[in-house]
Amino acid sequence: MKPKEAPVPDRPQPQPTGAMVIGTEPVPGTGAQVQVSDPRSGAVLEPVYRAASDEQIDRACALAEQAFPQFRALPAEQRARFLERIADELDERRDALVERAHTETALPRPRLTGEVGRTSGQLRLFAAELRAGTWQGTRIDPGRIGENARADIRQRRIPLGPVAVFGASNFPLAFSTAGGDTASALAAGCPVVVKAHPAHLGTAELVARAIAGAAAATGMPEGTFSQLVGSGNETGARLVSDPRIRAVGFTGSRTGGLAIAAAAAARPVPIPVYAEMSSINPALLLPAALTARGAALGTAFVESLTLGAGQFCTNPGLIFAVDGPGLDAFTAAAAEAVTANPGAVMLTGDIATHYAAAGTALAARDGVAELARGGQPDCAAAGSARLLTVDGARFIADPQLQTEVFGATSLLVRCADTTELTAAVRALEGQLTATVHADTADYPLAAALLPLLEERAGRILFDGWPTGVQVGHAMVHGGPFPATTDARSTSVGTLAIERFLRPVAYQDIPAALLPAEVCDDNPLGVWRRVDGDVDRGALPTG
Repeated sequence: MKPKEAPVPDRPQPQPTGAMVIGTEPVPGTGAQVQVSDPRSGAVLEPVYRAASDEQIDRACALAEQAFPQFRALPAEQRARFLERIADELDERRDALVERAHTETALPRPRLTGEVGRTSGQLRLFAAELRAGTWQGTRIDPGRIGENARADIRQRRIPLGPVAVFGASNFPLAFSTAGGDTASALAAGCPVVVKAHPAHLGTAELVARAIAGAAAATGMPEGTFSQLVGSGNETGARLVSDPRIRAVGFTGSRTGGLAIAAAAAARPVPIPVYAEMSSINPALLLPAALTARGAALGTAFVESLTLGAGQFCTNPGLIFAVDGPGLDAFTAAAAEAVTANPGAVMLTGDIATHYAAAGTALAARDGVAELARGGQPDCAAAGSARLLTVDGARFIADPQLQTEVFGATSLLVRCADTTELTAAVRALEGQLTATVHADTADYPLAAALLPLLEERAGRILFDGWPTGVQVGHAMVHGGPFPATTDARSTSVGTLAIERFLRPVAYQDIPAALLPAEVCDDNPLGVWRRVDGDVDRGALPTG
């Protein structure tokens, strides 16, 4: 059982000051001014932030490099307490975080309250994972002498080194400063340098100060965590190109993710980039399900489409269905729900502008027609829901119809028959999710489609909708390109820690020099694969 931490004392709710955090110190930037605006009014918010200078970026990376040997060598229990202290600090600052994030993003307070809980919850999940020890992937093939002689080889995983993390626009807490990338990198033993997302710098500062306070309270080395403010692409490019950064976590657009991946690949020593980028999350409505509940599916689809103004990574931007009365019922219900939707405030004015332009471009493609459009609120960053349609043959022929529209716009693909529906699925790019609605009569078709969906998506759902990503051990929030730059990874769930680790084998190392994870007596009590068998005890002697 872990030692009980002293409770975090009550103190006034903090407010943003305009500072970055480098090491444990709040530091104002000295570069260009970076403005944060209220997406409802367009008014510039206080305080003023300035971008990090080249010297400040260099200092953050230098501190991370200096911290790495000590941080990676800390016992897993000590890193677990650090993560839990961050979680405690965030929970204690919940009211301030919710209010500032609401001001900067216009996201509803209940949603943001839940996001604080999700952020602290995943930090505690990684703390529990550290204590479990399975993340170390320990394997031992004991040496043998005699007729079947072999070397003694032992394997464990070690952290890569300092990690650069790019905060996301659409989750100011759970995918940003203390989000899954930061939590999993710190759990792995990697210092983190965050580039705060410019849309919510006040929220990012409050979280960064909470992490810095937790680092100081739990004795973490200086440089374990820093957060920088950037203007344009310069800060990010310099951070990714710094030779002391050993991996990157990113959530954002395909353009941004590919630019970061290209910069990382162009380094004299390339580094891995784990970028979550573009996904339109297709939903397949199979014939029997459509016949049984077409109208209900239409209403539920629009609820998922418009959730968060369509700014989730997993809103269903594409629907496949076969023409018929069931599809007619679905279309009528979905069009009615879209038309009745009042629209929403989007995260920023730029996002709203890009959303409108992308929807217009999609609607202008050959053969695409608009079925319904919702209302638009009177605000600086307004977005309207849209439902478009095209036939299956045109979808298969036009790859541009798979361009992501980041917002509440979806394309309904009307297929002539199940053969055309299958061909449309084969034409899909990589996705974060794929959803299937099926009744029992649809199971033979669903069984035939499942292998195709496995090749194209990281998560496959039945009879639900993809918005909402559960944090746990089995979750996969990733997928083939362009959903991510590395289909072998996930950015949500405990498997995310493996992105920032690499295996090392120790051959015939003297027992006195072996790391504790691979010693015969297993002093840490970790799960290990010994001579092929899973075991948590000491190796037999004699």
